[in-house]
Amino acid sequence: MADTRLEPVILSDDERRTLENWVKRRSTAQGLAQRARIVLACADGGNNVAVAARMRVHRKTVARWRGRFLEKRLDGLTDEPRPGVPRSITDAQVEDVVVRTLEEAPEGSTHWSKRELARQAGISATSVQQIWRAFGLQPWRTETFKISPDPLLVPKIRDVVGLYLNPPQNAVVFSVDEKPQIQALERTAPVLPMLPGVPERRSFDYTRHGTTDLLAALNIANGKVISKLSAQHTATDFRDFLDQIDHAVEPGLDVHVICDNLSTHKAPAVHRWLLAHPRFVLHFTPTYSSWINQVERWFAEIQRRCLDRGVFCSLEELTTALQEWIKLWNDSARPFKWTKTPDQIIDAICRYCDRISRPAH
Repeated sequence: MADTRLEPVILSDDERRTLENWVKRRSTAQGLAQRARIVLACADGGNNVAVAARMRVHRKTVARWRGRFLEKRLDGLTDEPRPGVPRSITDAQVEDVVVRTLEEAPEGSTHWSKRELARQAGISATSVQQIWRAFGLQPWRTETFKISPDPLLVPKIRDVVGLYLNPPQNAVVFSVDEKPQIQALERTAPVLPMLPGVPERRSFDYTRHGTTDLLAALNIANGKVISKLSAQHTATDFRDFLDQIDHAVEPGLDVHVICDNLSTHKAPAVHRWLLAHPRFVLHFTPTYSSWINQVERWFAEIQRRCLDRGVFCSLEELTTALQEWIKLWNDSARPFKWTKTPDQIIDAICRYCDRISRPAH
């Protein structure tokens, strides 16, 4: 075979277009994408040493794929067949499994099991499982969703997310919500501690010693939380909590409060309080859109790290545990970082609505 190490690489328009598509396409295997980049670099006039330095690979790697391309063109960049037992599943069988999984359901059931589909497709259950894994299919899983019917969905998203990404000058922004009915639960048997290879174990049943409500205001700039524990969350409780926020924020700063559409947030008592405190501005999240309220992320933290595995023999123990956890949080608080822009969120919602509105085939 002729020495192709220094032979120039000249690409046709179709070859260049194909190579560039391999580089750009996300589904392209990383090895094939790298080979395409090497050939494109060689076609731009680079020698093996220069291309190797630019691509951060060995010069022998560049020489190999330059030679393979010059000998077999695009076919030379694909992986050669490897030794071993030939594949027993045909492409038609793979396609059959994928199509059945996506478009059909077994008689009397809502979704396929791997053994049921294996019997229908005439292959092993292990093969079905491997095909599902390769195509990212999990027919046993399901998720729920809720589309907000709020007629002001778009302007509310722009308003709330705008406060996260570009908060106003000389102002403090708080994300506010209630976590109601936090239960003081005592397990009916002692908790068995974790051992090597054995997780912590606790009894399934419990004794309930009462509930409390937690009101929280998350400062989106520094991550610190102003909190209040209450036996209930009426409009009066919310008004008193606004008073607490007012006393905690230094005079001269405007206060923007993000909250949901709960009726207690719009009660006459709250309206009167807002008229008497003009530096406060309430911003309401869209209906059924608690995901846009940053304090919900903080509630997830307190649920996971304090409540889920906590044992509280009285309401006083629960209250003390919550207050101590919040104090520790504030001692080392860091803000959550919001990354999605309003346009990205709105585009995602539009794509989702378009998808669910299409007729099923």
